[in-house]
Amino acid sequence: MSESDLTGKLALITGGGRGIGRAIALELARRGADVLVNYVRHADAAAETAAEARSLGRQAETIRGNVADEAHVTRMLDEVGKRFGYLDILINNSASGVNRPVTELTPHHWDWTMNVNARGAWLCARAALPLMQARGGGVVVSLSSLGASRVMRDYFLVGVSKAALEAVTRYLAVELAVHGVRVNAVSGGLVETDALKSFPWGADVIRQTIERTPAGRMVEPADIARVVAFLASPAAEMIRGQTIIVDGGFSLLA
Repeated sequence: MSESDLTGKLALITGGGRGIGRAIALELARRGADVLVNYVRHADAAAETAAEARSLGRQAETIRGNVADEAHVTRMLDEVGKRFGYLDILINNSASGVNRPVTELTPHHWDWTMNVNARGAWLCARAALPLMQARGGGVVVSLSSLGASRVMRDYFLVGVSKAALEAVTRYLAVELAVHGVRVNAVSGGLVETDALKSFPWGADVIRQTIERTPAGRMVEPADIARVVAFLASPAAEMIRGQTIIVDGGFSLLA
């Protein structure tokens, strides 16, 4: 068995039905993990992802829960405990936010974005800990973005929340180490999505990103998924509290 093999592991991927979450769920399944695909609204997408994971020979189920709601998180992890009795890997992928200039944002926007992107990762890790302890430890990987450290247009709330998420990652990495839990984050470069294309300036941003990325293309969900899977594997045992950037070299340029 290689150090990248995840056979026999059980992974919960929040927001796992679509986009990067879907890519992560399927990559983990390809490496041998059974997967739980979390969703809030998009049940059909979650079911399709779970079905594709099962076609790879893995166990795969969907599980509903809003990571911003403590009661939802508690109920969701209690359900995992009742169904399986343990959890090996938690992927904090769920994300939300309001992309507007600072002057157009409200405290409600702030609370919503922070609660999903930063507080939710803490709530899920806290609730997952007893299930990981049942296996002698586990892995938590959270999804950040370059906006945590770089100022991006109309990205104030998401950027601030992702900076908080990276801080949550560092603190959890230290405090959960004694329980045998490894915690890291992956920060992705710009990924071409329908949401990005919906902005009036989206096409220009995509073109400019490709032009200035040393790798010569934009980041794809599979690029991020492979790094997440590595961090979830025994090969990453001594990587703790780090945020790994996957951006094709984009952030290296001034």
